Amino acid sequence: MYRLSDFNYSLPSELIAQSPFDPRDLARLLHVARDNLNDYVMRDLPSLLRADDLLLANDTKVIPAQLHGRINDKNIGLTLHKQLSEDSWLAFAKPAKKCVLNAVIDFGDGFEAIVDERRSAGEVLITFNHSSTSLVQRIEKYGKMPLPPYIKRDREGDYSDMVNYQTVFAEKIGAVAAPTAGLHFTPELKQSVLDTGAQIEMVTLHVGAGTFLPVKSENLSEHKMHSEWGEVTQEIANKINEAKQNNRRVICIGTTSLRIVESIWAKFGKMQAFKGDTDLFITPGYAFQVVDMLLTNFHLPKSTLLMLVSAFAGFDEMKAVYQHAVDHRYRFFSYGDGCLLEKKK
Repeated sequence: MYRLSDFNYSLPSELIAQSPFDPRDLARLLHVARDNLNDYVMRDLPSLLRADDLLLANDTKVIPAQLHGRINDKNIGLTLHKQLSEDSWLAFAKPAKKCVLNAVIDFGDGFEAIVDERRSAGEVLITFNHSSTSLVQRIEKYGKMPLPPYIKRDREGDYSDMVNYQTVFAEKIGAVAAPTAGLHFTPELKQSVLDTGAQIEMVTLHVGAGTFLPVKSENLSEHKMHSEWGEVTQEIANKINEAKQNNRRVICIGTTSLRIVESIWAKFGKMQAFKGDTDLFITPGYAFQVVDMLLTNFHLPKSTLLMLVSAFAGFDEMKAVYQHAVDHRYRFFSYGDGCLLEKKK
């Protein structure tokens, strides 16, 4: 039985990437085959693909979900993480103690929200005085990109993140964290993949800010994943089923794409149309049913994502992968380099 401390590792702080490569597809790529490690750059990805591969990318679009407001002239920071209705969101507040019930949060120019509910771990339910498209417009005007805390920015942020923290696949508004494996793709790399004969199809998982929350319990069974909303259309489900029936490889661009398709298969025993919440928590021992390869970044110590890749490619194998990455000065986390993992048999 694995425990939280099993997923710790030492990382020099200078290896935490603060900005992406320019162009993005010059980031490094570590190919983790079943018996060896090979160093590439992202532009080499097409050479590692087959003509009949099916790649799945997440088409979620990040909103600038970090809002700064005031309650009775006191500063309050909010990170939106899940939309519940056209005018209400769950958010993490800081400092949460200021968010008393019915408090009015003033963001300026008549844009406000009311605290409807206080939850644990600094989470609050808020209702805005705008809804639907009007609310989205105001969030985009007043919000900042929700960068993870290890990317250091001042309060005003960096405008380049509005572009850099968005993938070329982004279409459907709703994420408050980027599906970071997709950040490596440029239009040119996307076309090069298609030129191999491989397919790229879209699934959706609106990544929540819960992805940044640390696992606090040494006993992994006690950790509760925040649910995230996802969708796979019947058309894409049919293409995945067809690929599996014909022994073609299904390759996920990112852990978010993997989690939505594996969640659906775990629920129904096959791929089918789905629209709703998922809170699948994958740890070593999980039996993957859909995905054969995974393109992903290097993840935080003790994170649910490190547990997921350890389940996918092997616990001992990933220990060696991360040591190789540190030794060879790979760049880590959201704006860092990536690895292409083959599923351990």
